[in-house]
Amino acid sequence: MSAHWKSGNRDTFAAFMCDEAALDVLRPVAVDMGWQPEKCAKGGLRNAVQSLSITASPAILMVDLSESGDPLNDINALAEVCEPGTVVIAVGQVNDVRLYRDLIASGIQDYLLKPLSPGQVRDALVQAQAIFAAPKSHDAAVAKRHISTAIVGTRGGVGASTLATSLAWLFSADHKLPTALLDLDVHFGTGALTLDLEPGRGLTDAIDNPSRIDGLFIERAMIRANDNLAILSAEAPISAPLMTDGSAFVQLEEEFRHAFEMTVIDLPRNMLINFPHLLADVNVVVVATELTLAGARDAIRLLSWLKTNAGHAQALVVANKVHAGVGEISKADFEASIERKINVIVPYDVKAAANAAKLGQTFVAANRGTKAGTAMRDLGDAVLALQDDKGDGEKTARKSSGSSGSLLGLIDFKKMLAPRAKTPA
Repeated sequence: MSAHWKSGNRDTFAAFMCDEAALDVLRPVAVDMGWQPEKCAKGGLRNAVQSLSITASPAILMVDLSESGDPLNDINALAEVCEPGTVVIAVGQVNDVRLYRDLIASGIQDYLLKPLSPGQVRDALVQAQAIFAAPKSHDAAVAKRHISTAIVGTRGGVGASTLATSLAWLFSADHKLPTALLDLDVHFGTGALTLDLEPGRGLTDAIDNPSRIDGLFIERAMIRANDNLAILSAEAPISAPLMTDGSAFVQLEEEFRHAFEMTVIDLPRNMLINFPHLLADVNVVVVATELTLAGARDAIRLLSWLKTNAGHAQALVVANKVHAGVGEISKADFEASIERKINVIVPYDVKAAANAAKLGQTFVAANRGTKAGTAMRDLGDAVLALQDDKGDGEKTARKSSGSSGSLLGLIDFKKMLAPRAKTPA
């Protein structure tokens, strides 16, 4: 039935869960938020569709996809019976970044993994309440032109953080674009240190209290580096393990889309592995590497992972700290190994790095006239160009027609580097 059969009276909340374990977690949270436990019903998404076809949809709806054979199709069926403005939170047991991305694209607010925890459910519901109550006046044009760039290093020490801080500074200072820098190395991040700033407690507060994240929180928690650059970084105690499901990071990215035109994420490899949904709304991924055998191996693995799990994002490969005439692997051999071209080469310049550290500035700010600084500006231009012409960006990123990153490719590469036997006369 279509939505016009419904009355205008809307409940604040309703939930349809497949199993008693989920209901046992959900009902006490609902009661704490002032809702009746009877609003948490047994039955999954199909039961929700059947029920909402004859009653008004609530302001906040939580549905369980665990018994759904085709979640995306069923979500579309749910949309047919939901009134505009309903905030939908899906629950499921499939941990798949593509499913998450497709569900978010279909219009749901969040996707929670089973088994549910009270804190996880409460944070999601508080966020849903805030979204439903917020004025629906976000500038769609601003959200549309927002560019989110993640920098991932193939190995520790390849200079991913140097590239991240330099890109953020370039976007803010040279291009005058409001920019957010998110340093996700929570214990050992150097984003604030590079900019000669105190990191503050903003990021750790966000991780501890995701429900607090909103526009006002962003304004108060972020540290200003210049008129157009704000940073969220941390130096969490190394005795305190990172305890989060990653929801805080996703909410931060969402708020950045409304408050800034550019987001730069310094993304450690372990965070990429643990929270793959961080790339759900990232436009460009910069893979930073050195021209080494280990760098080639892990560039292959990262590019393959990105192709499978973040195919919507444009990939740029940056060879950093490249020594003139001396290298473990030549540029040509490295490109043959990863089956694509290196987009930007940044020369090794230890004096320039020391100069930036002494001045308390980003590498590119302190060394504008150097070859390395020029290469970093070229990288910034390449990121912006990918968004100006996405078609050309896709051609660049997918230049190779081979199966990028196969184990066979790496084995052949090792053979190519091995000493060749002399050919008999």
